[in-house]
Amino acid sequence: MTQTRGTRPGTARPSAGAKGTSSRAKPGAARVRRDGTSAQRRPASGGGTGRPRAKAAPPPRRPAGKPVQLGGGNPRRRMRTMTIAVLFVFSIFGAQLLRLQGFDAAAVSKDAQSSRTTTVALPAMRGSIVDRDGTILASSVERRTVTVDQTAVPEYTKTVGKERVKVGVEGAAKDLSPLLGIPVDKLTPMLDGKERYRILAKNITPLNWRKIAALGVNGIYSEPTSDRTYPTSTAAASLVGFLQADGTAGGGLEVLMDKSLKGKAGKTIFEASQDGKPIPNARQDTINSVPGKDVRLTIDSDLQWYAQNAVAQKVRETKALSGSVVALNAKTGELLAVASYPTFDPNQPGQSSDNWTNKAWSDVYEPGSTAKVMTAAAALEEKVVTPSTVVEVPNRIYRADNKEFKDSHDHATLNLTFTGVLAQSSNIGTVLVGEKMQPQTLYDYYRKFGLGQTSGMDFPGESPGLLAKPQDWNGSQRYTVMYGQGLSVNALQAAGVFQTIANGGVRIPPRIVADVSDGNGGWTAAPEPKPVQVVSQDTAAKLRDMLEGVVGKEGTAPEAKIPGYRVAGKTGTADRYDAKVGGYSGKTASFIGFAPADDPQIVVAVTLQRPIKGYFGGSVAGPVFKDVMTYALQEQKVPPTGTKAPVAQITPKTPPAKNDPAVIRDRPTGTTKR
Repeated sequence: MTQTRGTRPGTARPSAGAKGTSSRAKPGAARVRRDGTSAQRRPASGGGTGRPRAKAAPPPRRPAGKPVQLGGGNPRRRMRTMTIAVLFVFSIFGAQLLRLQGFDAAAVSKDAQSSRTTTVALPAMRGSIVDRDGTILASSVERRTVTVDQTAVPEYTKTVGKERVKVGVEGAAKDLSPLLGIPVDKLTPMLDGKERYRILAKNITPLNWRKIAALGVNGIYSEPTSDRTYPTSTAAASLVGFLQADGTAGGGLEVLMDKSLKGKAGKTIFEASQDGKPIPNARQDTINSVPGKDVRLTIDSDLQWYAQNAVAQKVRETKALSGSVVALNAKTGELLAVASYPTFDPNQPGQSSDNWTNKAWSDVYEPGSTAKVMTAAAALEEKVVTPSTVVEVPNRIYRADNKEFKDSHDHATLNLTFTGVLAQSSNIGTVLVGEKMQPQTLYDYYRKFGLGQTSGMDFPGESPGLLAKPQDWNGSQRYTVMYGQGLSVNALQAAGVFQTIANGGVRIPPRIVADVSDGNGGWTAAPEPKPVQVVSQDTAAKLRDMLEGVVGKEGTAPEAKIPGYRVAGKTGTADRYDAKVGGYSGKTASFIGFAPADDPQIVVAVTLQRPIKGYFGGSVAGPVFKDVMTYALQEQKVPPTGTKAPVAQITPKTPPAKNDPAVIRDRPTGTTKR
């Protein structure tokens, strides 16, 4: 069809002769757009036909729910929008790349290195504990903890014949089982799984680890550790102590000297691949561990072993609850043996949790008659009596609102010298002498002897004992403390009283550490304790002679006498306070002495708690003292002095006159309390 002039595109003008049609389109008639949609014709403006123009029809509405298409008809605009979006994304990438490689390059590199860096601890080897002669009491040996990365084990291959064959988890279990000491059926599930770290076995010897490593099992690694061994086992267990399962100190000298013994751990830092293996030629730094220092004791391990066995045998024989033996150098205060029974095996401390503390430090008890030595020393020093002073000892005396005081056995009225009072361990005679001193005077002497305070060693579990101030003493306690009731000590304190008398009246606090290694092959001596002058040398000498009478025929402990040596000592038999029953239950039997009496070198204290088959200190503890002291004198190479013991004057040579003012007698009934 040919388009006629004057017509709009997309419309056709009808021919002039068509019937029923007009040569001009009617006002308001629809016209067709280029895109195929129709639009109402705008009415013509002005005249022409002179008829009024028809009102334009409203545009058709968009069907409901049909989305509007924006810019769909303009490809250039769409392309321009996409280009801007792509450039924006690339600009973000570029900025991030600039930040990572430019501004934050060092930090990012450090984070990346940290993610592939592995740190392995290098534990320090713990120092050894040795006796005075260098005999090892505790030492550490190298061990390995074997671990596994389960994800790598399936790749394990081994040579079978002339070929390499993948044997995986099952083959690894069979090869590792005899070296780890784990049955195959238990080891297999430990190797199979997805865990990257699992402990297979501990305390593997270096030799065994070399055999394990030689297998080349994928994912099998080891960590260096150490194992603590105690060659003397139960003989010095509560003295030396032990290590707990986590490697921390658990008691005794292991705790006391832990700071010196434990050393300083090191570490190795290296870059590892995803399978945990070090990356060749990558960073690897090692900070070596610093071994702990060795500690040398004053203890004689042979004497310790002998004392431990002696007290153990007597505890079992008498069916006692427990026992202890303390042996020390009379002139230096150095401890030579500190035995405690029952004991335990420090190599397997988990099998016993009741006997970890050493009872010589931890157990407190009323000492009984061994405490009379302090009352006697105070009385001699204060010039209240002399060794030959006569004391009239009745069968009973009454003090503190008519409270009855008596000796261990009934007797007629006795005339004893003060030496005899001590030799026969008379409670009444001790009270008659002791009450001539003020309570504060007695208390001050007890303190100077070391009661009511710790030794200064800070040994784990050490008790200061119980010593009330004189203003807190009740009526009867004013008298009972004189013969060892109403106050409490531990075995070390009791031994220290006799060390003071043996050493000329000078108390030297006990010590057990001789020196500590300096890490360069030398030793640094431990600080020496400060001496305390308790009584004069003259008083100590008189008291030593008096104590020799205790082991004589008329004394309470002839069982403690040692042929060839002069021995001085004192028995103790006291009621035992039991906190579990809230009162007294059983006895405490003890004997403490020193030898040679005229030149004391060694002090030995034996204590048995609640013995059943016999309980007197002389008959129960005396024989143990004799055995241990005899061995100690030989072990320490102490020869006899060759001098004769003085004859102990137990009773006066002539009966005292009735009104002799020098004689100490019970006060008349009805007199005021002193």
